[in-house]
Order: sequence, then C-alpha cells, then structure tokens
Amino acid sequence: MEKGKENLRVQGWVVVTACILLVLKMYAWYITRSVAILTDALESIVNVVAGFVGFYSLYIAAKPRDENHPYGHGKAEFLSSAVEGILIILAAIYIWYEAIRHLIYRTPVQRIDSGILIVALTAVINFVIGSIAIKRGQRNNSLALEATGRHLHSDTYSTIAIIIGLILIYVTGIHQLDSIIAIIVAIVISVIGYRIARRSVAGIMDEADEKILGDMVGWLNQNRQKNWIDIHNLRVIKFGSVLHVDCHLTVPWYFNVRESHAEIVNLTRLIQNKFGESMEFFVHSDDCVPQSCPICSKDDCPVRQHPFEKKIEWTLESIVPNQKHELPATT
Repeated sequence: MEKGKENLRVQGWVVVTACILLVLKMYAWYITRSVAILTDALESIVNVVAGFVGFYSLYIAAKPRDENHPYGHGKAEFLSSAVEGILIILAAIYIWYEAIRHLIYRTPVQRIDSGILIVALTAVINFVIGSIAIKRGQRNNSLALEATGRHLHSDTYSTIAIIIGLILIYVTGIHQLDSIIAIIVAIVISVIGYRIARRSVAGIMDEADEKILGDMVGWLNQNRQKNWIDIHNLRVIKFGSVLHVDCHLTVPWYFNVRESHAEIVNLTRLIQNKFGESMEFFVHSDDCVPQSCPICSKDDCPVRQHPFEKKIEWTLESIVPNQKHELPATT
C-alpha cells in the first residue's frame, strides 16, 4: 500500500508538471510558428492526457484486493501504458501530416531565439521529472510510472533534437529544416509509442518477463541450499507493483510438513531479499525420488540410494518447465 501511495504521489507531480510545460510549449509555438515546436507541444498534450490516465490507473492499482479482485487491481497500470502508447502513435501521425503540409505551404519560423530558450527550459524539467518517475517505477515495480518516465525522457530527447534544428535554421536560414526535423522526431516517438503499447499488452497477456526470471534464477543458483534438491515450474506474473511467484520445490521425501514449510519460507525470504517485499508466493513442495539422488548434494542424507554425481545448474531453460531434473540414463 505504501508503494502504491508513493507511485500516486509521483504521478501527481508528473501531471502538474505536464500541464505547466504544455502552456510553455504552446506559447513557444505561438510566437515562432515552428512545426517542430508544435511537435513538442503535441507530445506534451499526450503527456497531460496520459498523466491523468496514469494517475487514475495508479489510484485503482493502489486499492487493496477485494472479493471481486482477489489478485488486486494492479493490472490497471497495463491499461494506462497501452493508452499512453496509442496516444503517442496518434500524435506522431498528426505531426507527419503537419510537417508535410508545412513543406508544401512554406511558413517561415519567427523569433527562433525566444523559442529555443523556452523549449530548452522544458527539456531540463522533463528530464528531471522523468528520471524520478523511472527510478520510483523500477523500485516499486510500477509499469505505469516507469512508462511515464520513459515517455518524459523521450520527450526530452526529441526536444533536444528540435533545439538543434532551430539553431540550424537560425544560422542557415533554411526554414524547410523545420518540417524535416519534425518528421524525424515523429518517427522516433512513434517507435517509442509502439514499444510502450507492446509492453503493456505483454503484461495484460501475462507474457513471461525473461529479465526478471533470469535474475531470479541466477540469484537462486548463487544461494541454493542443500535441502533444495530441485526447483522447477518457475513462473513470475506481474500485477502492477506486485510479483506473483509460482514454483515447485523438491525436498527430501522424509521431511514432515513443518520441515518442508520451513524450506519454503527460506526460499521466499531469499527471493524477497533480492526483489522486494511486494510479492506473493505459491510454492508447492515435491518429495524427492530415487532418480534425484545423483543430482542431490545433501551429504547427510540417511536414505540415499545412489551416490551423488553432478550438480545441475539451474538455467532459465531448465527451471521453467514443469519437469523434475535428473541426469540422463547411461548405457
């Protein structure tokens, strides 16, 4: 809950900042009539709309689970990211239209020096707020907040490109550069919009996050304990800022319920130490079988039937399938 409130607070600052920057950029466009600055202003309109959508989605995501939503409301963040990505793509399409129109019907750029100063100020503010949003989003596992931060960073980079273009226009007097720069920026932000939308769809469809899985497998390998004979069927699903982890843990067959539960607690605490407290676990304990002996390094096992031969290194390819590990039979 505390992380949800923190995400909501940061998103609130993003919305307020986006409104202020939109006013500044629209004023810069009004005094310059630059289609490149209009590009920046349109993206800020997207920032404002997406900011309000993100604020609402984080408000929903921060709600505790209830009878109708036993897994919580975290997936609302994925919808926010999808809306933001689509809005960015639509803005890029409109920018292409305006840039081509200005190439055909040439419109001179005015008061370039004032425009440069205003948009440079907005770039600095965007980058700072974006960095804060990304940092908090990664720390709290908030896709919506991280997507907002990356959008603000992309806005910053496009603004820098626009500033460079305005300087070139100011120096060379070639006003067609204004439209050319706008087209280039539109292509860049459309790619960013696609990536944001694609990532949100992956979250809605519970697509496996290979980075989180890979980091988790590496951490388990580094800290595996002798009573953890095997781990398989590992799955990680994101519900907003909460990670749901499923897996099967193989322990010695002679362990009683209390001993098996103690190993599960050790496993969950180990993962939480690395990936944070906002996690839920569904760990099923399996009993070992005689075929497990060759890969079991437990040296004090009183019922071993075969000598230990080789420790199997857990990898992303081997730990995800729902199949116990064992050494291949030799002839």
